[in-house]
Amino acid sequence: MPSDENGRRRNRFTRWFHRTFDDWFFRSVIGPSQVNNAIQGGGRRARDGWKRDLEARKRYTREQHERKRLAREVERRS
Repeated sequence: MPSDENGRRRNRFTRWFHRTFDDWFFRSVIGPSQVNNAIQGGGRRARDGWKRDLEARKRYTREQHERKRLAREVERRS
């Protein structure tokens, strides 16, 4: 069973729960990423969390664009 950063063992449900709801909680407390100067005035952990969330959103968008592009290519070749 995989361990977390503190060496504690976590089962699959616990890992899923934290991946899903820690980000959700962070987004609901801090707010949307489009807020002007959102990084300013927060603690280091808040800024790091905000940056991780923003990068995750960008990565998801890139993946969606890539999937759509590949689907269009497959459709053109058919």
